[in-house]
Amino acid sequence: MRSKSNPKPPSSEKQRPALPVIGWREWIALPEFGVKWIKVKVDTGARSSSLHAFDIHSFKRGGREWVRFQIHPVQRKSLKSVEVEAKVLEYRSVRSSSGKASLRPVIITNIELFGITRPIELTLASRDEMGFRMLLGREAIRGRFLVDPGKSYFAGKPKRKVKSKKA
Repeated sequence: MRSKSNPKPPSSEKQRPALPVIGWREWIALPEFGVKWIKVKVDTGARSSSLHAFDIHSFKRGGREWVRFQIHPVQRKSLKSVEVEAKVLEYRSVRSSSGKASLRPVIITNIELFGITRPIELTLASRDEMGFRMLLGREAIRGRFLVDPGKSYFAGKPKRKVKSKKA
């Protein structure tokens, strides 16, 4: 029988480690690609994380399959592009939000968020029609972050360059 004063939680309950809280959108870094900031949509409904990539070409290096591709790290802008090479982990059939399945290359790279660097799997796909250049799926979030879907940018925003006014 429980007492009416502050009952202690049962000893069988495990204490969960404090995890950083992220919002439904965040700014992260892709250090291996030389990308300091890319805006991501945090999507707990998507299993995989996905990066907007174009001009994807596969090739062999040391008996392993690699891909060379371009990314546009700045949302809604295509002036700046970054060329990247990465080992292919596998090819995976991924169903888009519209229900169409496609076979995508999967790579592993590090993301940096809250000053913490962690490896994640990324599928490469054209996200030209999407609002975000990158999607952070639940496999990248699981056990690493808690999500507050009503907030954004817990990890901060990049500083904007101030355009100087000419006299």
